[in-house]
Amino acid sequence: MKIALMNEFSQAAKNPVVLEQLQAVASAQGHTIFNVGMDGDQDHRLTYIHLGIMSALLLNSKAVDFVVAGCGTGQGALMSLNAYPGVTCGYCIEPSDAYLFAQINNGNALSLPFAKGFGWGAELNIKYIFEKAFTGVKGQGYPPERKASQVENAQILDTVKTSLAKDLLSGLETLDPELVKTAVAGERFQQCFFENCEDEKFAEFVRRFV
Repeated sequence: MKIALMNEFSQAAKNPVVLEQLQAVASAQGHTIFNVGMDGDQDHRLTYIHLGIMSALLLNSKAVDFVVAGCGTGQGALMSLNAYPGVTCGYCIEPSDAYLFAQINNGNALSLPFAKGFGWGAELNIKYIFEKAFTGVKGQGYPPERKASQVENAQILDTVKTSLAKDLLSGLETLDPELVKTAVAGERFQQCFFENCEDEKFAEFVRRFV
């Protein structure tokens, strides 16, 4: 699995801690990590608004399979990511959230709070979150006997979002171009995107802004 980690400006200083724990879990599972957001306070400035654009482009182009994002509370990133078709983001503050999201909702993104509740032992909590999110088979239901209805409802929700949302590229065309330009300007984002993008129409779109 290809997993993208992205931090925005308010919690950019936490990126090394989060990245270390994510890499530790991912390496044991054979996953590949791309650190595409801010890696410190002096890096290219992003807000949780930009994280939504980045996530949508990476996931819909199949450049990555999963996104780990967040902000101070995790709520802003959650709303930003879920605004886009092709992105199903869950809110995660403890390991059981990650496990239940993986088994019941089987989405492709998580938003974590990197300030609220991020105190002593926070690195252990996020490590255990990542273990529950990325270990084992997803979409098995919880409890297991409810798997069929949970899988069905997750699929229905996907179709509802697809029906109500604009085509992604059509929607992105209506955004302030400066928002898109800032979202795709990071060197690590561009490297991840262009090296792994499987859909040329998304690549053509991003090239207009770089």
